[in-house]
Amino acid sequence: MDALRVTYRLRVESAQATARAEAVALEQTVEVPRSVVRDPFVEEQILGRVEEVVPEAGGSHLATIAYPAATTAFDPAQLVNVIFGNSSLHDDVECVDVELPPSILSALEGPRFGLPGLRKAVGVYDRPLTCTAVKPMGLDPAALADLCGSFARAGIDVIKDDHGLADHSFCPFEERVQACLAAVERVAEETGHRAVYVPNLTGTPETIGRQLRFAEDRGARAVLVAPMLVGLPAFWELCHRKASVPVIAHPAFGGAQRIAPELLFGRLFRLYGADAVIYVHFGGRFSYDRAVCRRLADRLVGSWAGILPSLPVPAGGMAVESAAEVVDFYGLESMLLIGGSLQLHRNDLAKRSRGFVEAVRRAAERLGSD
Repeated sequence: MDALRVTYRLRVESAQATARAEAVALEQTVEVPRSVVRDPFVEEQILGRVEEVVPEAGGSHLATIAYPAATTAFDPAQLVNVIFGNSSLHDDVECVDVELPPSILSALEGPRFGLPGLRKAVGVYDRPLTCTAVKPMGLDPAALADLCGSFARAGIDVIKDDHGLADHSFCPFEERVQACLAAVERVAEETGHRAVYVPNLTGTPETIGRQLRFAEDRGARAVLVAPMLVGLPAFWELCHRKASVPVIAHPAFGGAQRIAPELLFGRLFRLYGADAVIYVHFGGRFSYDRAVCRRLADRLVGSWAGILPSLPVPAGGMAVESAAEVVDFYGLESMLLIGGSLQLHRNDLAKRSRGFVEAVRRAAERLGSD
């Protein structure tokens, strides 16, 4: 049977674990009691099947359930529905892993540009990329463009909108994009360093499509989207049917579901087309630990049935002073995103930005010489 296999963590007593797994298998496919399933085709070709239930330390259980690939209709929305639709409403169930067959991988395709495409856009191939965000929300387009210029002049590779920047009355999308693109182009003419400015696209699918066309027409070489805010199917369509530039995925709203971060950000975001994936690094203002970050990054860059790798982008309260340690942890195939730390001391923005760039370069050189 051509099947996808989904692993769930069930927080139930041992005596209930197998029955709970069977209930999830029914819920995620036929959504009726087992006794109602009488049609041979439904029983053999549609019904989910529990393959394994294994106890974990702490009293929970890991249940692996096989679902026929045909139940997904090879559709971006239906795939998520089969993986964790109704069962996401059960507070004793967490989705922790997915194994996908070639038929589904081929249908969803993964990134169009991936890690190689991001490197090509930036023109850097031998070290981790550097990235920052223009913020805070509330600044007008001219002020954000000034920040873009300062960051570009310091040598930062990628300068993205903060994900909180939308089409605000105090900072309209089109004015912001034009001003920031112009700022990085001026620096490129002056210094030869052409940073990539990445506008944030957000809103309804129609709005996002309009913003994408505007940004691309004016020379944007990548865009930023939060897949969980706009919806994974809309994100897939944007990546595969609309965008002609790499798409960087932001993790906002990604913690609202009981889905393991290494699965959501490391596997599904890559599958749905993210060329780079921002996620929170341990030691910042979020709660992921080293093991989760390691597994997440490995899933983004690891070999996966011909699917292009996505660029890992650790972020989330990282300090300039920790840049070298982050490079040591992730290696060369990464992009470090440091935002607020660059602006801690108003008069030292340029110095701290240059220090960030140099710290990453020195750490990369040290790794290359080991």
